[in-house]
Amino acid sequence: MNKWILRLGSIFVVFALLAGCGSDENNEQNSTSTNNSSGQEESNQESEEVSEDSVLITISKDEGSEFIHEKEIEIEEGDILMDVMKENFYVEEEDGFITSIERAAPKEDEQKAWMFFVNDEMAPVGAHEFELTPGDKITFDLQSWE
Repeated sequence: MNKWILRLGSIFVVFALLAGCGSDENNEQNSTSTNNSSGQEESNQESEEVSEDSVLITISKDEGSEFIHEKEIEIEEGDILMDVMKENFYVEEEDGFITSIERAAPKEDEQKAWMFFVNDEMAPVGAHEFELTPGDKITFDLQSWE
């Protein structure tokens, strides 16, 4: 009889230990998922910022009403925008002017052209001359030039 009580007591202790460990595991999973969700919020905030050694290039149409593509590209200080564009996107040009990006181009009778903005300001020079700085946000937009 004592052996049965001892065995029953041992089984009870094992179940108690397993139950205790199981609840710790759930707490760890909950804290991990809480940490992950706060980490996701942080990475969403970080995605709005460009990393220190890259630029963010956005391609759109009609003053941003139609999104075409966006890409964060690692650069070195002083890289020329046109070279970076040709290395990372399908770009066509004529007489030094970009006529098509990612196969998006104005129709023959449209008075539209590719304009580009650096950190929300129109660039003072063409893409062939513009030197990039890490952290720049570049937007190419196919828009009316009337």
